Amino acid sequence: MKLLRRLHLYLGCFFAPLLLFFTATGWVQTVSMHRNKATGESESGAWWQKLTSIHVDQVYPLETADAFDPRLFQYLVVAMSICLILTVLLGVYLAFKSTRSKWWVSMVLLAGILLPCLLLWLGNIKE
Repeated sequence: MKLLRRLHLYLGCFFAPLLLFFTATGWVQTVSMHRNKATGESESGAWWQKLTSIHVDQVYPLETADAFDPRLFQYLVVAMSICLILTVLLGVYLAFKSTRSKWWVSMVLLAGILLPCLLLWLGNIKE
């Protein structure tokens, strides 16, 4: 149990900056109608558009670049995704192990699954 907590702590701390970055740029991408035209190309050239390009295209668009190769950054994102999945699963496991009220943990976990599904279903407009 101590090893799992330590693993959860270190994985969470290591990937926290990248997760915050992807959360923030994903947020901007979700609420913004401005979409990049091509890889690394932004309409306004604003700094937040360039950060969104990292999220969408896995490149930081520089005017001086002739081409882009996102592979190295994609490897980091794959590692982050795998470790995030592992960290979330460890967190759920630790939640069940560290509380007496497993029923509440189960209900909150179930609500975390059902509420997004319900909101997506309610978002479907039928004409």
